[in-house]
Amino acid sequence: MIHENPISAAPPHAGELAPPRRSWVTRVVLLSILALLVAGGVVMVRARSRAAAAAAAAAASAMQNRIIPVTTADVVQRDVPVWLEGLGNVAAFYTVTVKTQVDGRIDRVLFKEGQRVKKGDVLVQIDPRPFAIQLESAQAAIARDQANLKNARLNLDRYKTLSQQNLIAVQQFTDQQASVDQLDAQVRADQATIDAARLNLDYARITSPIDGVTGVRLVDPGNVVHASDAGGLVVVTQLDPIAVFFTLPEDDLPEISQATSGGAKLEVEALSRDGDRPLGKGTLSVIDNEINQQTATIRLKAIFDNPQSMLWPNQFVKARLHLQTRQNAVVVPAAAVQHGPNGTFAYVVGPDETAQVRPIDVLATQGDLAVIKSGVAPGDHVVIEGQAQIRPGAHVSPKPASSGEPARPAGSGR
Repeated sequence: MIHENPISAAPPHAGELAPPRRSWVTRVVLLSILALLVAGGVVMVRARSRAAAAAAAAAASAMQNRIIPVTTADVVQRDVPVWLEGLGNVAAFYTVTVKTQVDGRIDRVLFKEGQRVKKGDVLVQIDPRPFAIQLESAQAAIARDQANLKNARLNLDRYKTLSQQNLIAVQQFTDQQASVDQLDAQVRADQATIDAARLNLDYARITSPIDGVTGVRLVDPGNVVHASDAGGLVVVTQLDPIAVFFTLPEDDLPEISQATSGGAKLEVEALSRDGDRPLGKGTLSVIDNEINQQTATIRLKAIFDNPQSMLWPNQFVKARLHLQTRQNAVVVPAAAVQHGPNGTFAYVVGPDETAQVRPIDVLATQGDLAVIKSGVAPGDHVVIEGQAQIRPGAHVSPKPASSGEPARPAGSGR
């Protein structure tokens, strides 16, 4: 008889199958919770996006409807001078290093450093006594030779009469003629010596060769100077008139040449280095005969009257060349010109006080002004301040510029 093990034959307890079933239920619950969380997050994000879009739309609408304060200026029509501006420096019209032309000791210096002198004013006196002695010696020599010449001519007349009467040999007459010629030549040489002595005596009195201003004294009284000395006694510079050399881009040369082709004298203004203070007005005198290849510029020279000495040699200045005057040009302040992907434009304020974009064609920019070829007309109102806040069609509160019209150019431009 077979006996079964009661332990092995017993049926499994219900608790042994419970763990797998609870694990599956737990997973389902967790996945459901996670799905709910994800769905809630998506709904929340969408809700926030809709709220942000609605807020942005409301802000854009408010911006569109907001009245923007701007400053405006009138488009005017007037004559506009065209200036070409360049950098330059002042140079003396004449510069002379005064040197001695004779050797000698300096007796006196008759000028003060920085003194204005006229042509012919005595600057330095060299000891004149050696040259006076040479003059007196030459005058004595010519007196002697003139007496000998007078006697020789009298003898020549006698010999001529005797020769005609065949009382003396012809050779004796011709010899006397040669003696007269030699003495005559000696007299002329004596006269040249006198002239040289007088010239040296004049050279001992050193005068200013030009009207101008003296510089620093280079040699003191008592020094012996020589005509072969490398240095001079003083430098004299002429300041009235005075020259200004300045450069402009080589691209401006055709217009300058055309403006001067008929012999017209173009006006040039000299300004201080910062461009705020005018120093003088002159005329263009020279256009250099070559272009500087390294800088692609052309050099020009202008002559200025300088009675007040506002210009000084080696002074750095801004030079403005008046090229022409545009007649009845349409002008707006340069601040009204805006640049966009489609080119230049300006905001024009209409009668309904809305700002509209108006494409414009800028012919030239002259200082604070822009010359307009097309796009706006005299009487239009353009925005010159506050453009950054404007959108096409925006309502604006225009405030006219204080001057009532575009300012005149302070500088030049193209």
